[in-house]
Amino acid sequence: MIETTVKVDGMMCGMCEAHVSDAIRGALPVKKVTASHTKGQAVILSEAPLDEEALRTAIGKTGYEVQGVSTRPYEKKGLFGFLKK
Repeated sequence: MIETTVKVDGMMCGMCEAHVSDAIRGALPVKKVTASHTKGQAVILSEAPLDEEALRTAIGKTGYEVQGVSTRPYEKKGLFGFLKK
C-alpha cells in the first residue's frame, strides 16, 4: 500500500473536506481518503502510486489549490504496531 499526503489550500470546513475527498475518489483508484481542513491536507491510501497530475487536476476542479504532494509506503498503525521492526 502507498500513502500519499496532499497539502490542500482553501479548505475551511467539513463540507470542503467532503468535496476534496469525493473528487479524489471519483478520479483515482484509491482505497481510502481522509481530508482535514484543520491540517490542510488529504491523506490517500492506494494499492499503486497515483498519477500526481491527475490528482492535482481533480482537486483543482473543486476550486482548491494543491500546495504539495508526498508519497511513502504505508505502515499500518494500531495497538500492536510497535511490535513490527
